[in-house]
Amino acid sequence: MSNDFKLNVTVRDDMGKGASRRLRRLANEVPAIVYGGENPPQKISLLHKDLDHALQNEAFYSHIITLSIEGNNEEVILKDLQRHPAKPIILHADFLRMNKTQKFTTKVPIHFMNEDICNGVKVGGGNITRSMTELDILCLPADLPEYIEVDVAEVEIGQILHISDIKLPSGVESVALNYGEDRDSPIFTVNKPKEEEIEEVIVDENGEEKTEDENNAENGSDEKGE
Repeated sequence: MSNDFKLNVTVRDDMGKGASRRLRRLANEVPAIVYGGENPPQKISLLHKDLDHALQNEAFYSHIITLSIEGNNEEVILKDLQRHPAKPIILHADFLRMNKTQKFTTKVPIHFMNEDICNGVKVGGGNITRSMTELDILCLPADLPEYIEVDVAEVEIGQILHISDIKLPSGVESVALNYGEDRDSPIFTVNKPKEEEIEEVIVDENGEEKTEDENNAENGSDEKGE
């Protein structure tokens, strides 16, 4: 992996919503928790600006992160994130400890490659629908990919790609497919373009052009008048 993420954090002893609010307001820090593995959950905090800066990189969401906790390093992944619904404020973060010999589940983004030269769009004039933008995977920490690539250059109009069509990296499994073929959800489709209705033009006995609706309306009026 090309990105290395390391964050300095501090252990926090104060508990409760009031303490978390003070932490965000007075110290400009984000309350967080580290859990998993053999050690008990640990409440921590980190600078809002440091976390916000790291979150600007898409790889941060699916990457092994090193937390420096009072001189000790712990390898984790970001498991959950809470944001303020109206303000650019991070409210809380959850980090999951990594065990090098134990597989874990997480989400990674899907990158659809070559959409601009997709056969179904370039030749057939179809419209793209992305049914899925991230994938639940199971793997060891060492096998964690930053993203999954799906090449759609050869996808034809009307064709649907499913999870089973993804060529997963070595050591990576689809969580959905582990539950059975009925979980093989669509991820990408090239839909047929909508056909525009073309009104038929009729030339009457006087050489005037009329649409089919106009002609039927006039004929209906004539029949009523007879």
